Amino acid sequence: MALKVALQMDPIGSVNINGDSTFRIALEAQARGHSVFFYTPDKLAFVEGRVMARGCVIELRCEIGNHVTYGPQTEVDLADFDVVWLRQDPPFDMGYITTTHLLDMIHPKTLVVNDPFWVRNCPEKLLVLQFPHLTPPTAIARDLQTIRDFKARHGDIILKPLYGNGGAGVFRLDANDRNLASLHEMFSGINHEPLIVQKFLPDVSRGDKRVILIDGEPVGAINRVPQPGETRSNMHAGGRPEKVGLTARDLEICAAIGPVLKEKGQVFVGIDVIGDWLTEINVTSPTGLQELERFDGTNASARIWEVIEAKRR
Repeated sequence: MALKVALQMDPIGSVNINGDSTFRIALEAQARGHSVFFYTPDKLAFVEGRVMARGCVIELRCEIGNHVTYGPQTEVDLADFDVVWLRQDPPFDMGYITTTHLLDMIHPKTLVVNDPFWVRNCPEKLLVLQFPHLTPPTAIARDLQTIRDFKARHGDIILKPLYGNGGAGVFRLDANDRNLASLHEMFSGINHEPLIVQKFLPDVSRGDKRVILIDGEPVGAINRVPQPGETRSNMHAGGRPEKVGLTARDLEICAAIGPVLKEKGQVFVGIDVIGDWLTEINVTSPTGLQELERFDGTNASARIWEVIEAKRR
């Protein structure tokens, strides 16, 4: 079956075609005979009762520096499409949230992946709060005293923005650190959002595992190992991806959260596991498809499209 697919993402001309998961998803769609229309989030609009986007049909190829050909610019009604992918990177700000509200208006007649209502209501660092038995000690707070009390209880902590991504703004504060108040002051000057603090997990030195789930089922994992002397293992922050298998604990975590993800229409999800603990559930723009395919030969992109095609049938 040939589907009419729209791809809402950041500029596709500048992506790393050997690592970008959205590019791999779009390439797989093209290989399966689906047409792919590309637009950026700023070209999404609500106009007199219709959800519109200005962009173009694209043709993709695996050629560095020559990976995309753009068709003529045109304005389309997204209600005329079979599938819309919500794939722009965070920050998860009001601009991002607004796009989920607009796409809500066409879903589920047009299938929006992942379901925008639950993307909006289950951001990465908040959905995990529903599974406290799977996570390290965690607090969400803006109040400095609350964070100080948490640090006093646990000594060695990770402090990061609640709606950050890619490892940006992540700080480790050990028992001897004296910078908590200054960091709190800095973050408070940037926005009015709470911070998230978690007990530091020494197992991160051996890697932060990204487990990929499709329609609630685990399909594989990659390990992301931080650089020497670095706490952050995100690939955006220099983390090194490596081959890794799923442990019994990983499968236990997936069994607990998988049904919830499926129920909420989260087709493509990447969870982060350090040691035995779940730290994030990434639903906005998860990564790792290409690394998994290189390490294990698992074409998770094909599995994603099999799920979507079944939903459209």
